[in-house]
Amino acid sequence: RSINGLVGPDAGEIRFCDRIVSSSTLPDLRQKTGMVFQDFNLVNNLSSLNNVLTGLLGSSNKFMSMFYLFSRAQKLRALDCLKRVGLLDKAYTRADQLSGGQKQRVGIARAIVKRPVLLLADEPVASLDPMIAYSIMSLLRDVGNEFGITVICNLHQVDLALKFSDRIVGLSGGRIVFDAATREVDDAYIRNIYRGHDRGLFFEDGGEAEGPPQ
Repeated sequence: RSINGLVGPDAGEIRFCDRIVSSSTLPDLRQKTGMVFQDFNLVNNLSSLNNVLTGLLGSSNKFMSMFYLFSRAQKLRALDCLKRVGLLDKAYTRADQLSGGQKQRVGIARAIVKRPVLLLADEPVASLDPMIAYSIMSLLRDVGNEFGITVICNLHQVDLALKFSDRIVGLSGGRIVFDAATREVDDAYIRNIYRGHDRGLFFEDGGEAEGPPQ
């Protein structure tokens, strides 16, 4: 959220594409980022297609944006993104008629329609059941690989982070407690960090780790 300018940092600066994120650079930098939200942030009375097209509002001129007008090329691009996330058959279905997993797929299509270099996913599977969460994380990974997009994903589910990421930055109490390639972060290390906490908060198999917090 700080990278995208939704929340300001308490201190220091954020650099993205070799530029400091500020009020003057934010409009241009936002065109290079896509955002996927925990609560989907879709317009319920719009179709899936029109929700995806909202991702292009910032790249259209003010007149086109004001009257919600899009070119044929933009509509075809949006349809292609819906096809990529497996929802082409829901293009003209209202968002409020979609399941949670389908809504998040529309959110991903909206994020990639602008062809960003960075995709930010803020707790994208927190409100989804485990099977749907797994499919959404798979989709985020595949989309990133296919389009060459860097994906930064904020997660509390450690097992999903271990499964789908290339790099993990662990935070505890607002501080970085580790930063390493995923292949270097083994299960024993993760369990040690969360020792004494309810494992069900972080691992699908539930249970409680032994010993004091560390």
